[in-house]
Amino acid sequence: MRLTCLVDNGVQAGSSLWGEHGLSFLIETDAGNVLWDTGRSGTVLAHNLRALRLDGVRLAAIALSHAHDDHTGGLEAALEMFPGVPVYAHTDLFQERFSRREQDARAVGMRLTRHELEQRTALYLSDDPQEIVPGVWTTGGIHHRPYPQGSSPHHFVWQGDELVSDTYADDLSLVLLPEGSGAALLTGCSHAGLRNIMETAHKITRDSLSVIVGGTHLGGVTLGELSAILAAFERENNPALYLNHCTGDAALFSLREALGRHVHSCPAGTVIQL
Repeated sequence: MRLTCLVDNGVQAGSSLWGEHGLSFLIETDAGNVLWDTGRSGTVLAHNLRALRLDGVRLAAIALSHAHDDHTGGLEAALEMFPGVPVYAHTDLFQERFSRREQDARAVGMRLTRHELEQRTALYLSDDPQEIVPGVWTTGGIHHRPYPQGSSPHHFVWQGDELVSDTYADDLSLVLLPEGSGAALLTGCSHAGLRNIMETAHKITRDSLSVIVGGTHLGGVTLGELSAILAAFERENNPALYLNHCTGDAALFSLREALGRHVHSCPAGTVIQL
C-alpha cells in the first residue's frame, strides 16, 4: 500500500502544491484505490491531484472520517472528478453540526444533503466496521471512550431546540492491513480520542499498529494525557508517526522530543509506503 497526503494545512517545501485547513489522503492498493477525506474546498484537492500527476487515478471508493467541512467540503468536487464512486462513512454523517463562538453559530457539517449525495452515487453508511477494499477497513463507531476525546468547546449539534456539545458520534478512522507488513491506523481528526481509536482498531487487527498517520487533535493536551499516549505507543512497539492537520505544533514538538526518529510531519505531498 502507498499513502499520499493530498491536502493538509502545510505543503512540502519547494513544491507547487497548495495548502488549506483540511485533510485528504490517497490510499493506493493492488485491490483498488481509496480517497480518504476531501479537504475543505475541492479546489485544493483538484490542484494537488494534478500537481502530483494523480488526477488520472482510478478510485474504488471515497471514505469520510466525519462530517466537518474541512474533511468533506471537497466531496462535491471529488464526485465531479470521480463520478459514481461509492462513499463510505458513519450513519451519523448527516447530523447538522455547528461551530459557535459567543452567540454566532456557523454550520460546519456536510454541504451536500443525503438526497443530493444519493442522487450521485451509492452511499454506504454504517456504525459497524466496513471493508472498503481488501485490507482497508473502517473502524466503525468509536463507542468505548474511557480516555479523553479530541474535542473542542466550540463544536455543537442540535438536541431538540437547543445546541449541545457535539459528541462526535460520526468520527471513525481506517485500519490498513497491507500484505507482509504491520497494521496501520489512518485518522481524520481523532475527535473520538486517539487512545480510544487505537483500542477500537484492535477489534479489527490483533497486530501492533506499526504506523499511525493523520490528524490527532492534540492541541492543548495535558502532560498527563501526553504521557498516557506515549505509554500507549510503547505498547504498540513505538509505531512510526506521520502526524498533520489538527495535531498541533506543541504536541508534535513534544512527541519528537520523546520519540525522536519515530515522529514525522506529514504535509501535502508526503508519500508513505506501507
